[in-house]
Amino acid sequence: MHILLIGSGGREHALAWKIAASPLVTKLWCAPGNAGIAKEAECVALDVADHAAVIDFCRANAVELVVVGPETPLAAGIVDDLERAGIKAFGPRRSAAQLEGSKGFTKDLCREFNIPTGAYRRFDNAADALAYVRAEGAPIVVKADGLAAGKGVVVAKTLAEAEAAIEMMFGGGFGSAGAEVVIEEFLEGREVSFFALCDGETAIPLASAQDHKRVFDHDEGPNTGGMGAYSPAPFVTAEIHDQIMDRIILPTIAGMKTRGAPFKGILYAGLMLTEQGPKLFEYNVRFGDPECQVLMLRMMSDLVPAMLAACDGQLKNFDLRWFPEPAVTVVMAAKGYPGDYKKGGMIEGLDDAAKVDGVEIFHAGTIAKDGAILANGGRVLNVCASGNTVTEAQARAYQAVDRIKWTDGFCRRDIAWQAVELEKGKT
Repeated sequence: MHILLIGSGGREHALAWKIAASPLVTKLWCAPGNAGIAKEAECVALDVADHAAVIDFCRANAVELVVVGPETPLAAGIVDDLERAGIKAFGPRRSAAQLEGSKGFTKDLCREFNIPTGAYRRFDNAADALAYVRAEGAPIVVKADGLAAGKGVVVAKTLAEAEAAIEMMFGGGFGSAGAEVVIEEFLEGREVSFFALCDGETAIPLASAQDHKRVFDHDEGPNTGGMGAYSPAPFVTAEIHDQIMDRIILPTIAGMKTRGAPFKGILYAGLMLTEQGPKLFEYNVRFGDPECQVLMLRMMSDLVPAMLAACDGQLKNFDLRWFPEPAVTVVMAAKGYPGDYKKGGMIEGLDDAAKVDGVEIFHAGTIAKDGAILANGGRVLNVCASGNTVTEAQARAYQAVDRIKWTDGFCRRDIAWQAVELEKGKT
């Protein structure tokens, strides 16, 4: 098969690594890709926002499947345009991508189909929103309705923080994404991620994974796109897993079908495990980044037939197999991230780091220049490792991190700490 992968981050490098390992694949391209992806696929300088150019490339190169990594092209309807051109694409159509593209759409779906979530209201002006938070009090959550690159959510601990978030969003802080704002109840509990592969009717759960959003150790500092992840997540017990599938994932798939917008692709639920059971606080319509990296390390099955079955509505008789060994990924980011950071710093020692047992290094924001690897983003490398225990996987990942020479980089040193502490408690 000829496959085109769209995206340029660590998630896409992990997908490229896994897709390239499939015996079904004869040729893999990635647009635009990065310096690490270039080892697995031929990187092409396509403007992925120009759907006609993507379609022309697919036709010229007899591409049989397009795999869309990030959310922006999905929300822009790239799958719709590819399918209209007769090209198979993995990911939801625009109407189904609203689950991530509009927070209000998802909350309304939850209300309509009785899916457990926090109480909420939608607002299109600051005055009404401010009156609502003053009546409700803090803590409270303020969300830009549209796509804001993972930064459109403010968990306001005080009324002043909530008021500032509302003023910022309606003041154009997130452009058109903040033209409408969702204000919702603050949920108490433990946050977990849950992924399912969907074909419009059937949903198959993936292995559990958990990310770390805060930039510094001990979950301090501002939120980021994710500073690391581990799998499996010990807090998703068999009972909680079944509750999530029965109360949240399956009703969502059925509800989207009822609405005439069947969901195909990866459904990624952000959930809070509350005293009343799991509650949904957000949906994403693609693999998490960096959760994808640990899931690809643990996936025993070939990913390509799974994607094809999802596209073709054939998941009913499909199952996925997983390696039992846990996996950990540590994100190396540029100093200053998630704020301002500089690009262009040289990264050395990658080959030496990759020699550590069980280690795989995925590139998130790199470019190759004159034979050197340079930093080219906020999150730059994903140092991943598997091991017989989470403790061993974590140790291997940090052993590899310590072999990488990059003066402008930093990482958290406590990724997977919850799972490591649980293991210590058992021994």
